[in-house]
Amino acid sequence: MPDNTVEKGFLSRIVHTGEIVVVILLVVILAMFFIPLPTFILDLFFSINIALSFLILLLTMNVRKALEFSVFPSLLLLTTLFRLALNVSSTRAILLQGFAGKVIDAFGNFVAGGNPVVGFIIFIILTLINFLVITKGSERVAEVAARFTLDAMPGKQMSIDA
Repeated sequence: MPDNTVEKGFLSRIVHTGEIVVVILLVVILAMFFIPLPTFILDLFFSINIALSFLILLLTMNVRKALEFSVFPSLLLLTTLFRLALNVSSTRAILLQGFAGKVIDAFGNFVAGGNPVVGFIIFIILTLINFLVITKGSERVAEVAARFTLDAMPGKQMSIDA
């Protein structure tokens, strides 16, 4: 008779600690990359995304200490993956069907006012801002990594000399 104590312990730990919710969310997010979603589900997910964004914003504004919201980095990663999957799904829906739901249509009309020229100019501005932010962020990461590498060099040299 096989020993199932490891499997039962692992599964019960996942179910009882609430980690199963995170696992299910990750599976749904991964499925969104490959399975075309109907427009009403895209509308639902976009509404959830907007509500979740406001909720996270309000939570972070009311946090006094960083340790009060220690789940923030994981939550940020999960919501970023969800938004990336939403972008892929909505782009697929727009390219295949020409329509991606009422939420995208309403937001586009709100931002651009139904004028394609204004929408294109706003798109160019947002693209430039994203490019600059990503470029400066990656430049800073490279500078910090180089600094750590340079700071570690004397220790490495001393260990080689010894």
